[in-house]
Amino acid sequence: MSAPRLDIDLAKITANATTLAERLGRRGIRVTGITKAALGSPSIAAAMQRGGVCGLGDSRIENIEAMRTASIPGPITLIRSPMPSQVHRVVTSATASLNSEAAVIDQLSAAAAARHLQHEVILMVELGDLREGVLVDDLAALVRHTLRARNVTLTGIGTNLACQSGMVPDAAKMAELSQVVETIEAQFGIELAVVSGGNSANLEWALSGADPGRVNELRLGEAILLGREPRRDRPVEGLHTDAITLVAEVIETKEKPTQPWGTIGRAPFGSPTRRIGEGTRRQALLALGHQDVDPDGLSPPATVTILGASSDHLVIEPGRVPCAIGAELTFSLNYSALLRAMTSPFVAKEYSAVRGLQAA
Repeated sequence: MSAPRLDIDLAKITANATTLAERLGRRGIRVTGITKAALGSPSIAAAMQRGGVCGLGDSRIENIEAMRTASIPGPITLIRSPMPSQVHRVVTSATASLNSEAAVIDQLSAAAAARHLQHEVILMVELGDLREGVLVDDLAALVRHTLRARNVTLTGIGTNLACQSGMVPDAAKMAELSQVVETIEAQFGIELAVVSGGNSANLEWALSGADPGRVNELRLGEAILLGREPRRDRPVEGLHTDAITLVAEVIETKEKPTQPWGTIGRAPFGSPTRRIGEGTRRQALLALGHQDVDPDGLSPPATVTILGASSDHLVIEPGRVPCAIGAELTFSLNYSALLRAMTSPFVAKEYSAVRGLQAA
């Protein structure tokens, strides 16, 4: 098989989605499976759907269009505010979108009317992470504006935390979101179907037994794909953490001095890695670099040490792992590494066969 490559076990992705959907479902919280780190892979989207997610979400309309072309059914939400230049594509392929600007909602309205479509809108409220969202004091005006717009339906209110400023999505923040929703519903005499509490960083709260309040949906990508929650970077009990792994091939193995020699300046990707020790050491080069993956997001096999990376090479000390030319090493990934590897055209994607499903 080709390398570097991502080995993707669709059965484990389905199992992770099933576990999360069942555990959160008992608390009245639905799961939207987020495919953005998977580059909108229809195979991964279908695996999530088999696991019982209530819908799919992606941040790029191109990924949503690819899923629709592959006949992925059901609701799909654009989870980044639509670009005005893409509103016609958004209303055609996405069931709903997350929004925080009246001007964008107006353009979605016009695009949907021109195509005789109805587009669902979830308004994002800012609760302190300082990424997307309207301030709480300005939310009522945006709700009023949305309710008056043609061919768009106000479906819900959501928030996003722990992505920009690291704001913790704890019980206090979720209670604040619930209060905001109830205030809006009372003011306008409406009932919102979706209260979207956030992403995989919400799992500690969601699985803690805390009162979910009005929160009835979470947007989960990392937890389903990697079996981890990002806030503390730890495995989620009962989930597979090896559903996706990265395989790289050895292209050089030699005994070399431990320390570089000559005048040392700035390396292309920041400060050079400080090497510890003297004498010589065995090192190996893998055909994998920054152009393929985030090297800081790789976890190597036991006894293997990552010494550094350039655009095209990963330098390792093999330890007790055999590293003949052409040998393959398997790495675990974090979310950043997965995102870049899925996007790289130089990293092959190998899907395990599940019920005859064809790889995307």
